[in-house]
Amino acid sequence: MKTPNLGQIVHSFFVDYLSLQKGLQATSIQSYRDVIKLLLGFTADRHQRKVSRLTIEDLTLELIQEFLNHLEQERRNHIRTRNHRLAVLHAFFEYLARRAPEALAICQQIAAIPTKRTASPETHYLEREQIADLFRRLPDKGRHALRDRTLLLFLYNTGARAQEVARLRVNQLELSGQPRVRLHGKGDKWRMCPLWSESADCLRQLLQQSSSDADAPVFLSTRSTALTRFGIYKIVRRHCQVLEENRSRRQDAHISPHTFRHTAAVHLLESGVEVNVIRGWLGHASLDTTNRYAEITLKSKEAALRACEPSADAMQSESHPRTVWKDDEQLLKWLDSL
Repeated sequence: MKTPNLGQIVHSFFVDYLSLQKGLQATSIQSYRDVIKLLLGFTADRHQRKVSRLTIEDLTLELIQEFLNHLEQERRNHIRTRNHRLAVLHAFFEYLARRAPEALAICQQIAAIPTKRTASPETHYLEREQIADLFRRLPDKGRHALRDRTLLLFLYNTGARAQEVARLRVNQLELSGQPRVRLHGKGDKWRMCPLWSESADCLRQLLQQSSSDADAPVFLSTRSTALTRFGIYKIVRRHCQVLEENRSRRQDAHISPHTFRHTAAVHLLESGVEVNVIRGWLGHASLDTTNRYAEITLKSKEAALRACEPSADAMQSESHPRTVWKDDEQLLKWLDSL
């Protein structure tokens, strides 16, 4: 059997493997596509050859290492971006090894390239007072006033990803009885999320102004087409600009749709919702992803405890005897368990 050329392997990687076998969504496939485009362009430049003339033999270990350095040093990619693109390369060369066994040795070498260590990104979220302030400031009048209020409330209520909101259709909403929404998330997975009565009321009003077609988008742009992820991002940035100006230095990141996802998770935990319920609410594949919100709330409790602790001078003063909780073994055990 004739070994397929590089072009055939790249084509089948996207059309057969990623789309049909793995069932990745279009946005994920586009992310893979961008990495492979960068790699092919870089390889063509290094070999002074057209992309259409490249062969499997051109993809050497040395070239892949040069490509990764190029991403960091010339394209100024963050280490997390570099690691993501390396993960795409690992997947591609694993597929290549199956289609072209003679390239197994080089594929194994590339698979052994490690990811670089990097600090976990800080999780930013909004306090309840900030959420209340945001909705107080939202305009009540205007062409898109209802849409924007409903969109922000929906993001906070559900913790949905921007892409999940962009692809939301009318038939995914159940606004009678116990209101809820079916969200289409990563990995072609569906999940059910309850809606607050206020969210359901806003959605009913919004749908009265637009098409009642079951397949119609819920959130529309100025051109009456479905809002894109970028459109949702712009709406959030516009309405949250005042909040950003009032945030402290430790909260210096831009407020994005994903900030509302983090906010929903933290506020659910603070309200006593069990972590496994939150995992299903947000559609996390791993409980480890959800557990980081528990760590955030624990840090907040520790900060509050330190703020309430008497000063050393006060502890030594005769008029301020040693506080009881310092010697309460049961209380200390409880604090350790938080």
